Amino acid sequence: MIVRQFLHWVRSAPASERADATSALARAFLYSDLTPDDRAAAEGAMIMLLDDASPLVRRALAEALAGSDRAPPAVMYSLATDQPEIAAIVLARSPLFLDADLVDAAARGVSSLQVAIARRPKLPCSVSAAIAEVGSAEACLELLENRGAEIVPFSLGRIVDRHGHLSAIRNVLLERADLPAPMRQALVAKLSETLAEFVASRDWLAAERARSIAKEACEKATVTLAATSPNNEVRPLIRHLRASGQLTAGLLLRALLCGNVTLFEEALVELSDLSPVRVAAIVHDKLGGGFRALYDRAGLPASIYPAFREVIEAMREEPFRGASDGASGLKRRIVERVLTACEAEALGEVEPLLALLRRFVSEAAREEARLLCEKLVAEIESFSEAESSRIAA
Repeated sequence: MIVRQFLHWVRSAPASERADATSALARAFLYSDLTPDDRAAAEGAMIMLLDDASPLVRRALAEALAGSDRAPPAVMYSLATDQPEIAAIVLARSPLFLDADLVDAAARGVSSLQVAIARRPKLPCSVSAAIAEVGSAEACLELLENRGAEIVPFSLGRIVDRHGHLSAIRNVLLERADLPAPMRQALVAKLSETLAEFVASRDWLAAERARSIAKEACEKATVTLAATSPNNEVRPLIRHLRASGQLTAGLLLRALLCGNVTLFEEALVELSDLSPVRVAAIVHDKLGGGFRALYDRAGLPASIYPAFREVIEAMREEPFRGASDGASGLKRRIVERVLTACEAEALGEVEPLLALLRRFVSEAAREEARLLCEKLVAEIESFSEAESSRIAA
């Protein structure tokens, strides 16, 4: 009887009053002890209200039913295809939707719906994958910030590929402990490209010069990343660098001059198709036999071979892996030795190598000076604190 009266009244009531009454009807359906007949009538009334001309009514229905697993499925599925601001309410909260339903909703391409789905308290990897694949940048950011979302590495990679150039997404990704080294490097490369384009667009530097500086910065960051990554992530990182065209002789020379022998050896394994044991034996052979053949097999340029040869010889004479400043900074003494040896070579093809080594020497000198100054400042501050404590005593 009550439902019949409601249906009669709702035809002429104002929209705001219809919305309040609809909310009350939905709550009664969920929480009141209705008879089977009244319950069926209430459900029928809610289905009828799906065609109400006012979005206020349909929104009230969505808000009242969204969080309950007792809501009528027919009503929930209809609300999920309503206007985005109404559909987002039920897609974000309703436990009635299957993973396939959420994937289909994400595929509609409406950013607000994708954001709503990405905010769900528990999100399985299949739905996360759909958002990573087709979701807007805002939806992907919500996904990354959702602690209840299951995100597999492949989906992280798709977000890196699609939205890694955006600072907000890049920062959240870099804060994740589970982000693989190849994806971290891809973000570094995207950041370098973005900065180069920005600097060039402002006419602060010529485009070619900006790209050159960004490339060197990216290589430096890549070597640092490799030095701080677990050993089992170095091989995937090498494969990523090779696939993206970043595994250059210059990068490998920088790695070796930084003492990162692991990165160098893994690169030779990848490029030569020889076993890690075989490559390590050749690189560390004190007699030096076989290194030139390994170098050529890896397809590295002959013009840079003198530098690699000299570094390998220096390493055999005095291993520098694990130096006090880690394996990510250029070793000035080694770089200067290599430069001196290469300057003795005939000019021509070796000139670009000399220019590269001179930049390395300058970089190493500046880094050494920075570390020295930091040490001196720390000593002065420590002395000042001790003197202050002595005076106070």
